[in-house]
Amino acid sequence: MAEYTVIREYPYPIEEVWAVLTEPEQVARWTTTGQGGRPEGFAAVPGTSFRFVGKPTMGWAGVVYCEVISVDGPRSLHYTWSGDEDSDDVTDVTYLLEETPEGTRFTWHHTGFTGVGGFAMSKLLGSVRKKMLTEGVPPVLEAYHRAAR
Repeated sequence: MAEYTVIREYPYPIEEVWAVLTEPEQVARWTTTGQGGRPEGFAAVPGTSFRFVGKPTMGWAGVVYCEVISVDGPRSLHYTWSGDEDSDDVTDVTYLLEETPEGTRFTWHHTGFTGVGGFAMSKLLGSVRKKMLTEGVPPVLEAYHRAAR
């Protein structure tokens, strides 16, 4: 089984990082970085079904189907992830936030990829997430922080 983990440190309070990662209007500002999709129907509430809609490519319709499993704000969020609405091939995404002396450590952990195709998908998604979390999240956090003052 394949997986990937991306860890980033942000110089902002955990509550602000949590807000940018979970408030629907904020999420839409960073998830479209790189090849990421825009969220539709997202809410950090257990049982919420939502989608990420991106650009279709050969062999993929451009939609990821998700469901929020658990939320323990501002520390963790867990949701499922499937590239096909009717597929049994479901993976898991977990957000973990930890306070640090400099701000907040954020860990994105995506598990459950199977087979050769799953291994390739974990590598592709890991690269997209690194870009989102390195280039997409920081300016959104900065704007959120300024507005919160």
